[in-house]
Amino acid sequence: MEIATIKGEKRTVAGKHANERLRRGGHTPGVIYGHNETPEAIAVSSHDLQQALAHMTHVVSLDMGGKKTTYLLKEVQYDHLQRTPLHIDLMRVDPNEKVRVTVPVHTRGEPKGAGAGTSLVMVLADLHIECPLLAIPDAIMVNVSHLEVGHSIHVKELTLPQGVTALHQPDDIVCVLRTLKTEEPTATVAVEGAPAEPEVIGRVAKEKGEGEGKE
Repeated sequence: MEIATIKGEKRTVAGKHANERLRRGGHTPGVIYGHNETPEAIAVSSHDLQQALAHMTHVVSLDMGGKKTTYLLKEVQYDHLQRTPLHIDLMRVDPNEKVRVTVPVHTRGEPKGAGAGTSLVMVLADLHIECPLLAIPDAIMVNVSHLEVGHSIHVKELTLPQGVTALHQPDDIVCVLRTLKTEEPTATVAVEGAPAEPEVIGRVAKEKGEGEGKE
């Protein structure tokens, strides 16, 4: 697992306006907490943070004055467009300590039963796992090449990296190859330009009335 390095510094001034000034200056406010220690306010390089987030990282190395410490990137708060990080939470952890995180599920291969009218449905696009901090995988890979229509892959069938445990029920479905639903064709086809036909009952009643008027 590659650990991204982010430059940071202690944050001495708090508050909404102070945080806005930090962001305008290319920094993102944050906090470090955990292990029953006093929370520490920090400001990190917004550029470095964006680079780390682009690689879907869970662990970062925070460089403060040349001293690097590894933290779990616990939470990121974004703006209303979900593009710009506004605040981050870093959690103190021991490198050998087990943590619980969510990682994406990626598929490999083309389902054997794939074709027109079929679709591979991802029921679990993300997997909740528990593992040591330094063993967090970037993603969980699933080979779907053997799937026929109607067949599924369950959590218990996944091949997980060493030290990684899935926090789902063993029989939970990860993905399934399904047949797409098609609309039933209509019983009648309207002829373009032709007037709509009335109901049969109404037509018979009309013809009967016309006949009585001629007698």
